[in-house]
Amino acid sequence: QVQLVESGGGLVQAGGSLRLSCAASGRSFSNYIIGWFRQAPGKEREFVAGITWGGSRTYYTDSVKGRFTISRDNAKNTVYLQMNSLKPEDTAVYYCAARRGIVTMSSPDYDYWGQGTQVTVSS
Repeated sequence: QVQLVESGGGLVQAGGSLRLSCAASGRSFSNYIIGWFRQAPGKEREFVAGITWGGSRTYYTDSVKGRFTISRDNAKNTVYLQMNSLKPEDTAVYYCAARRGIVTMSSPDYDYWGQGTQVTVSS
């Protein structure tokens, strides 16, 4: 069992930065793949970024490549999403999720979810 808690969301102007954190509790956190997803009003939840258990491989959706960076600190049981050059279209509730195995971009593949943190980017 893994419990996930996101933090770091807020209101920022276009071009600004935020760093989201996903703090995990439970056993064997380092064995889990972590993904960040987001959901804007009226839209489906979409994959944003993912990281392997050791942190050696990362994955991004095309719209955030070069702007967002995912990283993890297994000693702190925390995964981060550094978001730079934010755009109004990045506005959404951001969720972190965990699963065993490989990184996938499909939200139903993930077993554990946090409660989400709101990110709002003003133009």
